[in-house]
Amino acid sequence: MTMQNSCDISAVLSKLASDDGFRERLLGDPVAAASELGFKLDPADVPAVRSLPSKSTLSADQSALQSKLETVNSMVIFLLSGNDA
Repeated sequence: MTMQNSCDISAVLSKLASDDGFRERLLGDPVAAASELGFKLDPADVPAVRSLPSKSTLSADQSALQSKLETVNSMVIFLLSGNDA
């Protein structure tokens, strides 16, 4: 998944911090969930084992996470945290 700009990143982080349904869809079918936001994701880039940072972690650290993601492609959101969903 290539995020085009900081607005794209902000939208993804906001959705992950607030939308339980989107979080479930992203964990279950990342390719389809990413397409909901207009991103094309190569299935080969999706890790077999996925977890997401908690909503509270995302909310609290959104600025720092956005800064990190602006320079990274692929499904890095799954790598930001352990298993605290």
